[in-house]
Amino acid sequence: MGIYVTVPGLLLLYFLTDTLGVPPWLAGLALLVPKVVDVVLHPFVGSVSDRDRARNGNRVRVLAAGCLLAVAFTATFAVPGSAAADPYLAAGWVAVWFVVGNTLFAAYQVPYLATPTDVDVGYDERTRIMSFRMVVLTLGILVGGALAPLLVGDGSGVSGYVVMALCLGAFMLVFQAVGVGGVRSLARAGTAPGGAAEGGGTAAGAVPPARAALAQAWSVLRANRSFRVLAGSYLLVSTTTHLVLAGLPYFAEYALGRPGLTTVLVGSFVAPALVATPVWFRISRTLGKQRCLLAAQWAFVLGSLGMLAGARTGLAVVVLATLVLGVSFAGLQLFPFSMVPDTVRAAGTGELDRAGAYTGVWTATEAVGSAAGPYLYSAALAVGGFAATRAGEQVAQTAGAHTAVLLGFTVLPAALMVLSVLAQRRYLLDSDARGLPEQPAAAPGGAPGTHQGA
Repeated sequence: MGIYVTVPGLLLLYFLTDTLGVPPWLAGLALLVPKVVDVVLHPFVGSVSDRDRARNGNRVRVLAAGCLLAVAFTATFAVPGSAAADPYLAAGWVAVWFVVGNTLFAAYQVPYLATPTDVDVGYDERTRIMSFRMVVLTLGILVGGALAPLLVGDGSGVSGYVVMALCLGAFMLVFQAVGVGGVRSLARAGTAPGGAAEGGGTAAGAVPPARAALAQAWSVLRANRSFRVLAGSYLLVSTTTHLVLAGLPYFAEYALGRPGLTTVLVGSFVAPALVATPVWFRISRTLGKQRCLLAAQWAFVLGSLGMLAGARTGLAVVVLATLVLGVSFAGLQLFPFSMVPDTVRAAGTGELDRAGAYTGVWTATEAVGSAAGPYLYSAALAVGGFAATRAGEQVAQTAGAHTAVLLGFTVLPAALMVLSVLAQRRYLLDSDARGLPEQPAAAPGGAPGTHQGA
């Protein structure tokens, strides 16, 4: 999951504008439109996942279907020569395969993230479980973010991207299979199947149509204010972090004049999570998730503005600001994801059977943000007059383009994160959620967070 979240977010926009010669406005649309499909797709997958769990006691079938993701991931970058010669055909090829990839990713991501809600644990235990996930996710992000630019190489054209996609696609497939086995074992160890929620679950008959999935999505948003507020704030968080990810190659090349620094900056952005995640977890046991999340959001604002200062003062400040962003990023991933089960469980036992629907809405929110961020950055480039190029071409960018590269990467994400803070302050569940009694931990050798007698 870390690879698929990171590599398209980091390289696809740059691949389109600086390898295939696609204008920024068109490149942004090629990435935005497939993610709009996710607004329907993710709730649909969530409803299918809930149906599968009600019938079979687990979500493994949908999860296993997502293991075809590596094929679509490779095809997204394997643009044939006839399409690569035309910017519109190239954008169309990438967009179509990106839709296929997002569909398969949803099939894996949605049931996977619904599993912590299925497990009967308490407030801090959910954060602990998610902290393990965050550490492993960070390793995936590091592998994707650090290796992808190195595997592509400088000026290698489409072939370099295909080599990169084949290597990382194989890595993804191996660990997806590990995840399927883990969720299957967890279900056997004690996560009991749920029934269809009265009035909201999915019948065991036909797969729910897209309209029913959208109705289910609207239902959970309308019924659960805490979840609605959390999702709204996280939409802005996801938009901001993906904007920064998409802008990193441009910032390294055009603001710093050192394109080779992309790998270093990605590492500085992601690696702190390995240390920061357990620290954030320990702090949250005292302060609560909400306060820690707000602190992480404000730290991101400071880090973004620090990047602006670093572009003028020197590389040391840039690296320091990137480390601040990395510590913040760990909190921005850990706390919202661990708060989603809090909102579902606080809504009552009747909502537990719709955990997949909640997760579908949540991952759709994340997907929209992952498209909106690169789109906003591409829009900033277009406004600044940034000129697209093909692999090997050299074009002198205007002063306006350089300004757009810099401000779009620093001031714009800072402003978006401030808006996210304002939205997050409306979340009022945390103090109540902390007061709920913890569920007993698993017996030795059992699944984490399941009842000992399960």
